Amino acid sequence: MNSLKVSDYMQLRPVKLTVDMPVATAVDKLLKSTHIGAPVVDDNDALVGWVSEQDCLATLLESSYYCEEVAIVGDLMRSDVLTARSEDSIIELAQKMVSAKPKSYPVIDEHGVVVGIISRRDVLKAMDKQQQSCYEKCR
Repeated sequence: MNSLKVSDYMQLRPVKLTVDMPVATAVDKLLKSTHIGAPVVDDNDALVGWVSEQDCLATLLESSYYCEEVAIVGDLMRSDVLTARSEDSIIELAQKMVSAKPKSYPVIDEHGVVVGIISRRDVLKAMDKQQQSCYEKCR
């Protein structure tokens, strides 16, 4: 199982948001994808933050209450983002996901550039596939 790498299961085309993007635009991008959150990147695709559907929901609720849309992604993004690397072990990432709780992690390279995204579902698929092959060998 330790030979399973994040690069084998990560999604290569994540939704990417920018700091100055209106929250409504970010929500549209998330809704058109299967992602529950997205990395916020700078002009060089380097990771600067993370926005989840939950973050957007809270902001939209507040703006609909006041009937305003003034929020931008930079207003609600989290800048302390847990990340993964493409060479990371799926097992190590699963252990991190159990204790740290984020459901999705941006995958970054050595320069902090976002190269993909990996979700809890992707990790479950990898581990399930490995378990199935182990089961087949044991029969």
